Amino acid sequence: MNYNFNQSPVLEAGNGLQKYMTSVFNRMFMALCLTGLVSFACASNPAVMQVMTGGFSVIVILMIATLGIVLYLSTQIKKISAERANILFWIYSALIGLSISPIFVLYTGESLANAFFTTAIFFGGMSLYGYVTKKDLTGVGSFMTVGLFSIIIASVINLFLKSSALQLGLSAISIVVFCGLTAYDIQKIRAFYNPAMSEEDIKKRSIIGALALYLDFMNLFLALLRFLGNRK
Repeated sequence: MNYNFNQSPVLEAGNGLQKYMTSVFNRMFMALCLTGLVSFACASNPAVMQVMTGGFSVIVILMIATLGIVLYLSTQIKKISAERANILFWIYSALIGLSISPIFVLYTGESLANAFFTTAIFFGGMSLYGYVTKKDLTGVGSFMTVGLFSIIIASVINLFLKSSALQLGLSAISIVVFCGLTAYDIQKIRAFYNPAMSEEDIKKRSIIGALALYLDFMNLFLALLRFLGNRK
């Protein structure tokens, strides 16, 4: 008797999950590349840097715009098309590149490189753990989410206090929080996959998954840069 293993439902589901996870990571990686290119291009333009470092209003506008895109995608992903979600994701990545472009002026190139490679190591390790572990990380995710909101509140307070010690402490806590969130998000993204979903829905979920991992990576990178980086 001959068996056609290529038609095994288990194998097809496994291949589908692998394809889905690959699309999530590929989209996240391309978004990081776009952010890096936009950030470097803006940092190389003195006129743009003068605008970015000349006033607080531009930063506030960018914060509102990027936060608006994240909230829109998170709440409306089921209603909008995958194509629109994808376009918004690339716009968001480019806007983040613009908003963080002053780091090329503030920090040394060595600090940027060290922070990036350290982030890649931490992110890779926690992603692998989140993907292979059999432990339910829901509790970890909830705890880290509470920590994230605490960091946000403390950061807003520190805008007025301007305490370098508090900023350093918040950076250290952020590293732990986003490492934990990376593992949790990987497990959650994997659990989101359902082979019965349409191609459109799978693409939407891969976009949301890529956005979550992109946020984890970027926030971990910025926290490590603030914690370990040397200013010019």
